[in-house]
Amino acid sequence: MSETGLNFSVLHKDSGSGARCSVLRTAHGQVETPVFMPVGTAGAVKGITPDQVEQSGASIILANIYHLLLRPGIDTVEKLGGLHKFMGWGKPILTDSGGYQVFSLSSLTKIDDKGVEFASHVDGAKVYLDARRATKIQNRLGADIIMCFDQCAAFGCKESELRKAVKRTISWASACKDSHSNDKQMLFGIVQGGIELDLRAECASELVKLDFDGYAIGGLSVGEGHENMIKTTEYTVDYLPDDKPRYLMGVGTPADIIAAVRMGVDMFDCVLPTRNGRNSFAFTGAGPVRLRNNAHINDGSPIEDGCDCYSCRNFSRGTIRHFFNVGEMLGPILVSTHNLRFYQRLMAKIREVIAEGGFSDWSEVQLGKYRAFGGKRGQF
Repeated sequence: MSETGLNFSVLHKDSGSGARCSVLRTAHGQVETPVFMPVGTAGAVKGITPDQVEQSGASIILANIYHLLLRPGIDTVEKLGGLHKFMGWGKPILTDSGGYQVFSLSSLTKIDDKGVEFASHVDGAKVYLDARRATKIQNRLGADIIMCFDQCAAFGCKESELRKAVKRTISWASACKDSHSNDKQMLFGIVQGGIELDLRAECASELVKLDFDGYAIGGLSVGEGHENMIKTTEYTVDYLPDDKPRYLMGVGTPADIIAAVRMGVDMFDCVLPTRNGRNSFAFTGAGPVRLRNNAHINDGSPIEDGCDCYSCRNFSRGTIRHFFNVGEMLGPILVSTHNLRFYQRLMAKIREVIAEGGFSDWSEVQLGKYRAFGGKRGQF
């Protein structure tokens, strides 16, 4: 146990794979891993109350400092009681540094070795972020886990640009470590390098020398495809310490998660449960269900037989289809609620199987099932 009480302990390891069960102790409570973290980019998981998120089984959620910096502003969040009170969430929170927006809003950015100037997507105002400012903002917000500022290069970019992004990511990580001043927070480094394995090895090795509290694998799920994602993740994990948490950022289908857990990844986040839920796409153990389909007009069954979520206990597929067709906001809420619970049930099962042994065999069966569903990225 560290002097601050923040630590990570591996409890069980699977004999046939790299999968492990662990406990991550933070200032706002324990997180059992492998864990899936719902995304609350601007301070809320879209359309879902914090109570509903907690009832899904979630133990930790995300927020993003770029979006909070623009609206409502860091000063306002502090005046409203800090990030946990602002979000109405008393459990652990992880904040992303805004580095991903360097990639996703590339048409609005100017980047050099010092940092990034954004043109706000809200009103065009100039916003500047560098490693030190991103860290200090996160120190002020008070999340339990904060991320280093990094550069996520676009998939397929020139090798020279990718190498430059890796060099900046390492340099910025060092600046983040030097600037970090809140001992109630864990600081994670982010490994970049696209699908170039030598660059992944270089970036991971340099970050490990800086001795972060945990390590994230960033820059994937950006168009490289499932096989490249799996290959890159498996390679990168070997360069990360066994006694620190490993976080695969933005990855997210059930098949992706199971495959990455096999490699020893502990933490995941993705917008799929709620984004797909808002578009009438439900995750179930028997495959995807598209609730706008005419097949569900008179269907009195729940979204998923055996699911204990609020939606499945109280509403039928036919009713939910009706809500979508008339534009009733309850439809997206119900499917999002179910999807969040589906993911948490999946993670609980993963932890249970690892602890009992036999995860390798179980995961092979599950991955075969998802391949039978079609396995399209963004679905299963």
